Amino acid sequence: MASMDLDKKTVAILTLSDSRSEGSGKADLSGQLIGKLVEEENYKVVFYQLRSDELEDIKQALLEACDQNVALILTTGGTGLSPRDQTPEATKAIIEKEVPGISEAMRYHSLQITPRAMLSRGISGIRGQTLIVNLPGSPKAVKEHLTYLLPTLKHGLEILREEIRECGR
Repeated sequence: MASMDLDKKTVAILTLSDSRSEGSGKADLSGQLIGKLVEEENYKVVFYQLRSDELEDIKQALLEACDQNVALILTTGGTGLSPRDQTPEATKAIIEKEVPGISEAMRYHSLQITPRAMLSRGISGIRGQTLIVNLPGSPKAVKEHLTYLLPTLKHGLEILREEIRECGR
């Protein structure tokens, strides 16, 4: 098959935050930053939502984004230790395969910057032909993680969508 067409690198962004989803007036800086960073790497944002930290609401948002047949879902928020942080649990409930290397790499990279990175519980996984990656909620962490991850994710998405078959360099 042909390599991935730039227009086919579609992304869904889900910001998971009680206060932002309730219209607190706080801007969704992390979701906006994700959009900017992925568009700079030739991804196309085709789905964006703000949702509460309710487990069922997060699962529903993830399923809706998967139903859009997007290549990549990036979540922001809900990956910490707060009792309301349920993004990893919602993600685990809907994925078919976990991709632990992505989340391990994010934590490793972030630990070079701050020891607080060890408190992140974000996971990554696959549902169908969609890769889901949980990012932290802070804009600073989002930028650090995506700058590190995006170059490699392109290759992973091409393999996931069977647009290339070779993994070696």
